[in-house]
Parts: sequence; structure tokens; C-alpha cells
Amino acid sequence: MTHPTDSTPEDASAMEPNPFDGADAFDSEEPMPESAHGADPDPDSEAGGAPYPAGDHGQGNAAHGLDLRRPLAFFDLETTGTDPAEDRIVEISVLKVHPDGTEEVKTRRIDPGVPIPESATAIHGIRDEDVADEPRFVQVARSLADFLEDCDLGGFGIVRFDVPLLCAEFERADVPFDVRDRAIVDALTIFHRREPRNLEAALRFYCDERLEDAHSAESDIRATYRVLQGQIERYTDLPREPGAIDEEFNPGRRDFVDSQGKIVWQGEEAAFNFGKHRGQLVREVASNSPDYLDWLLKKDFSREVKEILERARQGELPKRSSASAR
Repeated sequence: MTHPTDSTPEDASAMEPNPFDGADAFDSEEPMPESAHGADPDPDSEAGGAPYPAGDHGQGNAAHGLDLRRPLAFFDLETTGTDPAEDRIVEISVLKVHPDGTEEVKTRRIDPGVPIPESATAIHGIRDEDVADEPRFVQVARSLADFLEDCDLGGFGIVRFDVPLLCAEFERADVPFDVRDRAIVDALTIFHRREPRNLEAALRFYCDERLEDAHSAESDIRATYRVLQGQIERYTDLPREPGAIDEEFNPGRRDFVDSQGKIVWQGEEAAFNFGKHRGQLVREVASNSPDYLDWLLKKDFSREVKEILERARQGELPKRSSASAR
């Protein structure tokens, strides 16, 4: 999935040939309907969920250790960004595990219909030219829905990201896909529940100490300092200088024009990182769609963002400093 912490592939072009790159991936492609061209994302799309009917908790099939009553489809998305409401799929892979232990895997690249931002390419290695001849999601949506029919869903971090984004794509394609009657198995939530990722757990892991008076502000900051010292002691290759730590673990921040990352640098120019013009240069939007800037200036954005947009409206564009380009 497209997350800022994902590693960058050394050479995306050197990937193994994909056996499902052909027209039969998800079995079929459908013609592109006119209504699908240039469709805007629906920010109100949400993936609902409901309790799964309770059953016996058996020992599970020996082949996979799970007690499956119907197929469990693990899936992962590579996307144009990390906003489930606005971003689009550029690659989807599905591993369907059947109750008898047999497996089916299908992988397909998708033309998202919008430019793939450099920040997303840096994570998954997929460029605009890599998907130029691939189908749009609307062309494979029905066959994908058929492949996932009567399946529960599994993955890592899918509850907050992959499931709502997939549902939004199906909605834009006008293909029914209801998750309310499906179980969703998210290995990330199990990991977090069974292996807590909080300050108390970090202090215990790195320092072998208990956090006393948890959630007292002073106790928490002292514990945080101890955790950082423990991390420096454990990871010998960890930078010692705060600027170097920031650069290694928050690499996307260097491309922020504003402190929230609503506007980001694309090379030497500022570009939108949200909304229907995401990925487009501020200069181009200010020239071609000035009414859009006027509309944004009336919305609830930070003063910093509004100053950038107001100046752009007057022809004064942000200039990247040499420090931010490092």
C-alpha cells in the first residue's frame, strides 16, 4: 500500500513479469463509459462495516491455521497517495485463500486517470508511463467484484485505507460492492492490539523500565527522552543530530511548502497536494482556474495556506530555497 514509510524499490522496471497483466486479469475488461472520463472523487464515500455472525472458534484448517467458512481475500493497493477519498489505484493484488487451503493470486496495474505524484512513485516505483496502456478501474471493476464475491477481506492497515479507497473506486465505477456483510481481518490492528505501540511499551522495550504516572505531561516527556536515548543506544546507525533524524524519518517534510503539506514542491515549483487539482502546479491552476483559488480562500484552511494562495492569485508564486531542496 502507498504509505510514506514504505521502502523504495531499487528498480521497478526490473520486476518479474506479471502473469495477470493481460486482458484476462480479473478475467475481463469492459469498455470505458463516457461518464467515467474525468470523474472527480467522491469525498463522502465511506466503507461501512458490521459485526460478522459469530461462529465456533475451531482449530482451523491445517493448511493455513484458519477456520474459514468462505474464502478470505487478502488485498493490497498501490495508489496515487494516502487519501482514501481522493486518491486512485495504480496497482491491486489479491490473494484469495479458500477454505480447503488452495490459493489464487491476481495482480493488475491500473491507469488512475490522473498524474501519479512523484512522492507516490518514490514509494512504489510506478510511473505514469508504466500504466499508460493499462485499463481504468471502471473497466475491470465488475470482474474484480466477481472475483471478490462471497469473500471476507484481509490485509495490513486496510480498515482505514485500502477498504475505503477500494469502495470509493467501486462507487465511481457504479459497481455495487458492499462490505457490511463481510468480515475484515486487519493484521495491523491485531499487531497493535497485541503488541502496543505507545510510550509505555516503548519505554519497556528500549529501557526495560515501567512508565510511572502515565499521561502526566512531565512524566511523558521524560520517558520520551529516555526512549530516544534507548533508540540511539540500540541502533548504532541512527543519526545523532536532530536535523539528520528528521531528514531520515520524515523525508516528505522537505517537500512541504506549508507546514501541513497542503502545498508541496514538485521540483522547483509548488503544487497542490489535495483536492481535484492534486498534483497540478499552483501556477497552472492560478492561470487556468482562478475561481478555484477564490473558492479555496473562503474555506477553512490555515492562514499560511491562504497567504500562499492569495499571493499566487496575484501572480506571486512560492520560491524554493536551497535548504528545502536538499
